[in-house]
Amino acid sequence: MTSDYHPNKQKLIARAREFLAEVEELYNYTALENLDPQTNTNNPPRTPGKELEERLNANYGSGNAYYEDFCALIRQGILNHEGWLATDEVDGPKYRRSRLCQPSEETRFFSITAVYMDSQDVYRGQYHLHPYGEINCVIQIDPSAELMGMSGWQGAGWTSPGAGTHHYPEVRGGALVALFFLPAGRISYSRAKPGDAQPIVI
Repeated sequence: MTSDYHPNKQKLIARAREFLAEVEELYNYTALENLDPQTNTNNPPRTPGKELEERLNANYGSGNAYYEDFCALIRQGILNHEGWLATDEVDGPKYRRSRLCQPSEETRFFSITAVYMDSQDVYRGQYHLHPYGEINCVIQIDPSAELMGMSGWQGAGWTSPGAGTHHYPEVRGGALVALFFLPAGRISYSRAKPGDAQPIVI
């Protein structure tokens, strides 16, 4: 059995499809068609951003069945070295990622990617831009680990950067996995740089 067909990978993708179908009403994906990702003009309601982040943390955080299933499968995959997630080293073993599936109708045209980061001190990953925003599930491997979102440090729960936002992914306090969902699979490591203006809605 190859890692592509590991049963826990397939369970995670299946559970993610169910989650994305349930929260589709929170995320108006089709309204993004005419959105300028650089200026975030004509920003439609219920796209990634602070409002969606707050709703996910209020309703889909610790204790929610989807969140707990994501945590269980991710932690098992990492701690048991199952070989199917965050396998590609970006900066050695402390910063790894891998895409678990491409956008498809079954995932409401989101891609699914897992990034593993591990550092007690503040550690920065690759600067990048979210053309259409991002929905990001923060899964702590160490209970003290936190991820820096656009609204500040986040432990267990969710971040949801808005369309056109850009930043360094940062971790502190130990190891975590960012399980993130990208509309149309869109992410850019070259279209923005530190110091560029952020969009109106973050």
